[in-house]
Amino acid sequence: MVIRLASIPDVQALPDTRNLSIDKVGIRDIRQPVKIIDRSGLEQPTIATFGMFVQLAPEVKGTHMSRFVEVLEEHEGALSLTNFPELIQAVAERLNADHCEVEMSFPYFMEKAAPVTGVKSTLDFQVTMICEWDAGNLKQQLTIEVPVTSLCPCSKTISDYGAHNQRSLVSATVEIVSSIWIDDLISVLEVQGSCELYPILKRPDEKYVTERAYENPKFVEDIARDVAMAFNTDDRIGKFCVTVENFESIHNHSAFAEITGGFED
Repeated sequence: MVIRLASIPDVQALPDTRNLSIDKVGIRDIRQPVKIIDRSGLEQPTIATFGMFVQLAPEVKGTHMSRFVEVLEEHEGALSLTNFPELIQAVAERLNADHCEVEMSFPYFMEKAAPVTGVKSTLDFQVTMICEWDAGNLKQQLTIEVPVTSLCPCSKTISDYGAHNQRSLVSATVEIVSSIWIDDLISVLEVQGSCELYPILKRPDEKYVTERAYENPKFVEDIARDVAMAFNTDDRIGKFCVTVENFESIHNHSAFAEITGGFED
């Protein structure tokens, strides 16, 4: 027996008469298991949260939301900054869009060895990859949040012994100009604090990081400027925005700094 379905109207394809284009329309907060290629070439499994958007012409009533999910489900293989644009090109083709954007946020893990004992453990970093397609022109951005330790120079100078320190969060959004690995950018950011963070520290390691931070005191302003200096000499990076937040150990508020730069600077 053949079941015949009545023709179903496509309301989204109807014309709109309000003559207003929409800058971004699509889906967000959809989670998918993915694999990310790291600097060593290994595929790292993680869970990513996607946002997928197109620009809508003023005469078009609505976009086809299900097609975003279809593209995501059909995309196979591990992702990296190198092949991420293939996903947005698929979105542009499937939705017949001249301008679209795909963003993907996920926890990224790196193995770190303790500075003295060499004990290995895994530290997580929050990463967001953004790709924009504009009539065939691609623009890529990478945002990474890196925790570090900071120690106050003023506290060290005025105190007879000791100095207050705290965990800080260095966040950077950079425009990708040429090939760069997520691991590379994390490494650039980590060294700008008073000391790096490590998941596992034995007593010799704890002694090292305590003394390292004491010997390398930095204000929140120092960290922001040092990151900007590193970016200004890195030809893989174009425009950038850096924020640093110190979760103060002697105050019930944070210290904050932001700095932007790039080609025009």
